Amino acid sequence: VGPATAKTHVAAVLAKTGARDRTQAVIAAYTSGFISPA
Repeated sequence: VGPATAKTHVAAVLAKTGARDRTQAVIAAYTSGFISPA
């Protein structure tokens, strides 16, 4: 996966979640139970 592809996917996730940045997207995923701490 190239850098441009990664940026596109991140932008899509941010748009779908309404998050301002990657950190907000991760916090939303964690609080919703979608992911768990390592």
